[in-house]
Amino acid sequence: MDQNLFSPYRIKGLQLKNRVVMAPMCQYSVTAKDGKPNDWHYVHYLSRAIGGVGLIIMEMTDVEPDGRITDFDLGLWSDEHIPAFARIIDGVHAHGAKIGIQIAHAGRKAEDAARPVAPSEIAYPGSRYREPHALTAGEIERMVRLFGDAVRRAVQAGVDMIELHGAHGYLIHQFHSPLTNKRDDEYGKDLARFGVEVIQAVKKEMPEDMPLFFRISAIEYADGGYDIDHAIRLCKIYRDAGVDVFHVTTGGEGPAGQRKPGNYPGFQVPFARQIKEAVGVPVVAVGMLEDPVLADAVVRSGDADLAAIARGLLRDPHWALNAAVALKQQTTVPKQYQPAYL
Repeated sequence: MDQNLFSPYRIKGLQLKNRVVMAPMCQYSVTAKDGKPNDWHYVHYLSRAIGGVGLIIMEMTDVEPDGRITDFDLGLWSDEHIPAFARIIDGVHAHGAKIGIQIAHAGRKAEDAARPVAPSEIAYPGSRYREPHALTAGEIERMVRLFGDAVRRAVQAGVDMIELHGAHGYLIHQFHSPLTNKRDDEYGKDLARFGVEVIQAVKKEMPEDMPLFFRISAIEYADGGYDIDHAIRLCKIYRDAGVDVFHVTTGGEGPAGQRKPGNYPGFQVPFARQIKEAVGVPVVAVGMLEDPVLADAVVRSGDADLAAIARGLLRDPHWALNAAVALKQQTTVPKQYQPAYL
């Protein structure tokens, strides 16, 4: 059967009604600085479920308070967080969508942390970033446990999948990048070691049929940054450790330098295709795919298995419903909105 943006998709126990993914996008909207999602997040995510998205990936959710980009970000460092997440997850399910959470740690990019951490004492460029503390081996062991604990809570809250954030210059990315990892111990000699340990820890907390997604930057735009060949090597190692799907993006670890060609619709899709072909696992493409014809073409061509929409879904909560109309594809419209689609 020919695949398209609105054909169903299954990966392990995750059955999606279409290939439209809501990309994780920080809302910076936690009101009490306690990491708990609130009414803003509830409306934000449920409206996209009502609007026809197949899979929602909740925004970067951090494993400890000082792992957040800012104090207004989500967290899952306590069992007290579970009910607030479960409320959103249950609501999304009630409207026919699947949902997961992107689990992360900002590392040296934690702007509000009194003492950010990183693999090495290299500050992120910019006046608002502090020099990080280089994690000791014992602290790394604790950090791995924090990732596992956060995923355990996400599973208790009812998620359908987990995504680890290994891109955009956050902690896992910092470990597997030679630009930011200058360690001389085992975590420096093997740049994938930290990521592998996190993957193994979180897989222990996930049901066997629940897929693990991993967001990776395929190339670094900073001068001297790694290229696609390095990312492919990482992906093969992470696949063998337990990753089921790669969510392919680029950059984020530092100034773009001369390596970034500029943003244009679909500019990251070729990297998704390369990783899919080289690693042999499903991929999610992301990056200015809000034109329904383009998003559909990415899936039809086999460049990616799923198309993640970011800003397009910020502008239009019903992007998926409207895309189905534009593409003349079948989709389920809530009865309350059916008069607008007749």
